[in-house]
Amino acid sequence: MDLTEEQLLEAIRRVLSGAGPEVRVGAGDDAAVLAPTAGELVITADALVENVHFRRGPTGARDLGYKAIVVSLSDIAAMGASPRSAVCTLTLSRDVEASWVMELFGGMREACDEYALWLVGGDLSRGGEIAISITVTGEVAPGRAVLRTGARPGDRLVVTGELGGSAAGLRLTRLRKMPTKEQREAILRHMRPTARVGEGGVLARYGATAMIDISDGLSLDLSRLLSASGVAARLELGSVPVANLATLEDALGGGEDYELLATLPDPGTVDAAASELKEALGVSLSEIGVVEEGHGAVSVGDDGTEQPLEPTGWDHFR
Repeated sequence: MDLTEEQLLEAIRRVLSGAGPEVRVGAGDDAAVLAPTAGELVITADALVENVHFRRGPTGARDLGYKAIVVSLSDIAAMGASPRSAVCTLTLSRDVEASWVMELFGGMREACDEYALWLVGGDLSRGGEIAISITVTGEVAPGRAVLRTGARPGDRLVVTGELGGSAAGLRLTRLRKMPTKEQREAILRHMRPTARVGEGGVLARYGATAMIDISDGLSLDLSRLLSASGVAARLELGSVPVANLATLEDALGGGEDYELLATLPDPGTVDAAASELKEALGVSLSEIGVVEEGHGAVSVGDDGTEQPLEPTGWDHFR
């Protein structure tokens, strides 16, 4: 890299210039200063590590920056909260060019603009490989955050959008020929996922009792929600919305879809929430099962066959 740390920081600050009135001090000082909010503060962090979560060859810097923001935003969405601010800790290897870093922050700025979020600071460091850690804050009305712990027997399991698309897109990044339009759309789902922020707010308003984002695969994230709530569930495999070019296995264990898995109190609220999501946001909501007493989950096939649902999916330490 042909820039000093101060020169690179100044270039980054220019990319991130401009902020809303709630940002009293943005990037460039020892810490950011934000105006207080009347709601409760929600905070989360996520990391993308080179050769674990991405490879520079297939992944462009701008797409990577966009995705880094969305990954953390998805956790804010799963709480039924609204995004507020973000900071980035970036570790760079010595072979990274300044132009790559500027493209990375350009993608972050693009995502922040799309989701009404301010990137207000962070830190730069050297290391053996690139690591991007994003911390995002959000806000929610007092006592209204949707946790993983509230699912109750009789609640309906629902998911937004379609599942498995990211896993299918990841496979397609390895193609050695020009992708078709369908294939490009699948690759885009992997490279530039959507944080369901508006959808999380709608589900919260319709009384979602528990919610989690599907980052590591439906079966694994479902097991986490059920464990936190101390309940069991029946998952109807035929009702799982599988994305184009994906398989049911992709949907159950592929991960990185960043759709929302939630529990709603009854069929009436499912129908009402689904109607609003489709009309206001153009997003589908599918009922895929029911919460029961007990522990764990069973899957029900189209022929009625039941078997334990194994929590397959992405596990950093498996």
